[in-house]
Amino acid sequence: MERAELVELLSPEGLTLLDALPDWDSKADIVKTVADLRKQGHPSTLVAAVLSQAKLRAKAERKFGPFASRMLFTEAGLEQATRLKVAALHAGRFSRAGVAHVADLGCGIGGDALAMAAIDLEVTAADADEVTAAIAAYNLTPFQRVHVLHEQAEQVALGGIEGAWLDPARRTTAGGTTKRIADASAYSPSLEFAFGLAERMPVGVKLGPGTDRDVIPAAAEAQWVSVDGDLVELGVWFGSVARPGIGRAALVIRGDAAQELTAGSDSEDAPVGPLGEYLYEPDGAVIRARLIGDLARMHGAWMLSAGIAYLTSDTAFDSPFARGFRVLERLPADERQLRQALAARGIGTLEIKKRGIDIDPAVLRTRLKLRGTASATLVLTREAGRHVALLVERI
Repeated sequence: MERAELVELLSPEGLTLLDALPDWDSKADIVKTVADLRKQGHPSTLVAAVLSQAKLRAKAERKFGPFASRMLFTEAGLEQATRLKVAALHAGRFSRAGVAHVADLGCGIGGDALAMAAIDLEVTAADADEVTAAIAAYNLTPFQRVHVLHEQAEQVALGGIEGAWLDPARRTTAGGTTKRIADASAYSPSLEFAFGLAERMPVGVKLGPGTDRDVIPAAAEAQWVSVDGDLVELGVWFGSVARPGIGRAALVIRGDAAQELTAGSDSEDAPVGPLGEYLYEPDGAVIRARLIGDLARMHGAWMLSAGIAYLTSDTAFDSPFARGFRVLERLPADERQLRQALAARGIGTLEIKKRGIDIDPAVLRTRLKLRGTASATLVLTREAGRHVALLVERI
């Protein structure tokens, strides 16, 4: 979003028009909507800005629920913004640690600052991008104890501030398209700055869940978080906002329930054994936290193949940290024979899950030429290093 577009959007006419629009419908006739708004006398630039914002608000409901209908967004800011239920957990860490004033450095559109302010923490929020800082200020207007600055994180005066939260920019926007920054050294603010603050105060740093583990300082608590099956972030915590004795954590949130698996460090993998009656796929947070071995030992399970994140057992178990499948039968791993086997079973709809196999499920599904009315789940993986194809059903 450009500065001029934001100025127009923040005008009384822009905000009134935005709030008056019906809920965004991707199937609606956008051309007709634009024409109708232009006939009402609204400038074309304002119409474009308002419709773009309406689309972002609809997309933001997944992260912010009903709050989204009164917030403003940028594409990159929404992509990186913390889900409100996760932001509330971040805020809770600072509150429990007795940190009353938090610096949110690289605040984006203000999601984490909103959660902190909602539990009456004082927040100094800053973003280096002028438009983003202005949007954060708008979103945080209801809270008197929030101060929003258009300033580089490294330049914010931290006198009187007791803790810091950083969500370094990991995306860039060009030509209306957001792109992920692959190199952690190019984040803004830098990880060197973010981790360096931990020498002065309690600090939390939000990173992408796929961040190279080598960048995580040894003294930090690293917590991977998944929400409703989606792996959403890696939180790196220092000082009093980190928990004693916990170096690795997998937090799994499904609906309103949250469960966590923790350990002092990476867990040792469980032994490898033959395929049992049940197959288990650990949650992405458990995989990234490298706590698969601990999960296996909790339930008497074992690895199907070394280095591959599938567990197997002869006994069914229920766990928030893994999805379970009953193994129905082995099918041929050879593609031609597999196609024949699926055809013989009348399988026309096939979910394909894979680990340790270099295939594209969508491409393979096309090549299998599925016909029939039955549906099934196929797991392609390795057992003790050998390719296997397993027909399974969820339990």
